[in-house]
Amino acid sequence: MTTTVQNEMFTESTEELISGSEAIAIACALADVDVITAYPIRPYDTVMQYVSKLKADGAFDCDFIVAESEHSQFEIVKHASAVGARTFCGSSGVGWFYAFEAITVTAGLRMPVVAMVGNRALDDPGAFGVEHNDAMAVRDLGWHLYWVATAQEALDTALLAYKVAEDRRVLLPFAISCDGSFLTHSQAIVQVPTRAQVEGYLPGYNRHELQLHPDNPITVAPQVNEDWLMEIRRQTDDAMRRAVGVVYEAYDEFKEVFGRGDPSPFIEEYMTEDAEIIIVGMGTLAMPTRVAVRRMREQGKKVGFVRVKFFRPFAVEEIQNALKGAKGIAVIDRDYSYGSPSFGGVLFHELRSALYPLQERPMMLNFIAGLGGREVMVRDINEMVETTEKAVATGKIEQETTWVNVRE
Repeated sequence: MTTTVQNEMFTESTEELISGSEAIAIACALADVDVITAYPIRPYDTVMQYVSKLKADGAFDCDFIVAESEHSQFEIVKHASAVGARTFCGSSGVGWFYAFEAITVTAGLRMPVVAMVGNRALDDPGAFGVEHNDAMAVRDLGWHLYWVATAQEALDTALLAYKVAEDRRVLLPFAISCDGSFLTHSQAIVQVPTRAQVEGYLPGYNRHELQLHPDNPITVAPQVNEDWLMEIRRQTDDAMRRAVGVVYEAYDEFKEVFGRGDPSPFIEEYMTEDAEIIIVGMGTLAMPTRVAVRRMREQGKKVGFVRVKFFRPFAVEEIQNALKGAKGIAVIDRDYSYGSPSFGGVLFHELRSALYPLQERPMMLNFIAGLGGREVMVRDINEMVETTEKAVATGKIEQETTWVNVRE
């Protein structure tokens, strides 16, 4: 690799036709990530393939380590983060689960690793298509958890992730969830910023006195038992609480530097101002849902859409404000929670908990859809809205959770 070639890359803002996975890889190059580990599993593996191409072309100088398992690759970036390296890793489905010991410890040790989850159905039975249960498994561990909807958002969120995760007030890992195939492999036009813009936005990673070094022989991963465990857990809780404010700060600065972004970093609202029925979902469900909402609006129906972007931390107040004026809420879950209340999905339960303190709560119905990569069609969303409208009109919910478009 020649320094000249590397310095010539990303000197001008460009438009590129790339996939969500390629967008994440470019973000890693722009963020000057030090250590990237890889182990192939679809649909995440397209990220490491593009990283290796950037490295081979001289556009990206990093330590690129191909590990012998998902577990090992997450162990490597965890330790690299402890000694002050900016790191990136990722996986999909059961590969994410195979690394779970390391993933759990990464949050417990407050290592700001950034990872991508190429959302994929959990085996068995096997499927390469998208489900959200793989990434959902870290929701209670101290990881930031974000679902992107477009390749542009994938690139932008990766830059935001380093800004937030490495902030001294936070120091918690960040998982970027990208729907398998629909986002990981589908190409779209993406605005790629310059390296100078990113350097102006994203400072270097500095652990200060927390950095493991021969000159700073600190203890990492001590066995504290009952003496200090609760205090350490509470410190992590405090960090996640502080992360909310840090996200707002980082997002406002992002919009100022790069000139794009939604009003809120946590949720996206679409035609919700006077909506009586609001559909809520995450990830690439946004595209067919927006189309369905526009068509229903043309028919005179007051329907809107809220996309939850950050699942952790969960933006309770913003979600309350977005949904409290509606009569009915249709929650689309691309996940499941067997045996849970109402036998519903994870997002449904989170939203119902968030709305519980309201004096006047809208009716809420849950729809499990799109598992294993099955497409969620506009007609499916129309049926969900019709079911919700019926419940609102009659004041009665006949079935809280409905599995959509399922063969008998």
